[in-house]
Amino acid sequence: MDKIAVVILNYNGRAFLEQFLPTVIAHSAGAKIIVADNASTDDSLSFLNNKFPAITVIVNQSNGGFAKGYNDALKKVEAEYYVLLNSDIEVTENWIQPCIQLLENDSRIAAVQPKILSFHKKSYFEHAGAAGGYLDKDFYPFCQGRIFESTEEDKGQYNVSHEIFWATGACLFIRAEKYHEIGGLDEDFFAHMEEIDLCWRLKARGNKIYYCADAHIYHVGGGTLSYQNPRKTYLNFRNSLYMLTKNYDGILLFKLFKRLILDGMAASLFLVKFQFRHFAAVFNAHITYYKNLTLFLKKRKVEKQIKGSPLRIGLYRKSIVFGHFLFGKKTFGDLDKKDFKA
Repeated sequence: MDKIAVVILNYNGRAFLEQFLPTVIAHSAGAKIIVADNASTDDSLSFLNNKFPAITVIVNQSNGGFAKGYNDALKKVEAEYYVLLNSDIEVTENWIQPCIQLLENDSRIAAVQPKILSFHKKSYFEHAGAAGGYLDKDFYPFCQGRIFESTEEDKGQYNVSHEIFWATGACLFIRAEKYHEIGGLDEDFFAHMEEIDLCWRLKARGNKIYYCADAHIYHVGGGTLSYQNPRKTYLNFRNSLYMLTKNYDGILLFKLFKRLILDGMAASLFLVKFQFRHFAAVFNAHITYYKNLTLFLKKRKVEKQIKGSPLRIGLYRKSIVFGHFLFGKKTFGDLDKKDFKA
């Protein structure tokens, strides 16, 4: 069994493989590198066979999205630690060892992410993960270094490794045993926020999620699905409701009513900006959610039976929506530290 397996999920990403795979190979000594192809229709497979014949390739029979793609592939990978790595990422010389060291120093740490910087604007944090993920009181996600669309310049303000609520799936170090123990990623999410759901379930079982400040990578972002694509809006709003229903252990009806109002405000903002497809995406996300509510109530019942540690670290007691859009809190540093649970 390998100690570390770097698994890159690919879907029609031949250009990214050509651009970034050589750097992964160069800077991942001691790790096994695997490309899991998610039923690509481009020439990814022939390219890999011709240019990188030594790389292990796993071919999934269908494209079931990020979640199913990794679940299918990782059933065939035997390693102590998995590194789930997006294909549109440029790694750096010392990107693996600091993250693995955190895992080895504390057996309760189940998952770790490095610092995620923008490939196109390298002194700035990238949207997907930045310097570690948090949730507000209504379970909207945000990060150190990124609140909604506002990203910060990296000036060393997040150069201390510490516990967070969720780690990004763009570059996720995770104990293989823990991944399989909780059933991997939830395939009903397809893509987006499935890693937050995964981290939430890990935390509910007494594990820790960490941000590693001593390793960094550069992420293109939106490589498979652009940040401006209404499909991404749909998945984010729908999956946020899935995640809330499944994992929140309080009074669900109250939270759902509040989310309906907040999501309605977001949809109205799209309407004001004449972004009609995004407005429709929010509406359709709610329709799909209600259709699948019974399924997620069953999953909620399973999760409520888990007896783990209280979910505190990584939760923000206030609304990041109101803080950002009404009170102008653009950076993580604008948030009062006393408003975070410890």
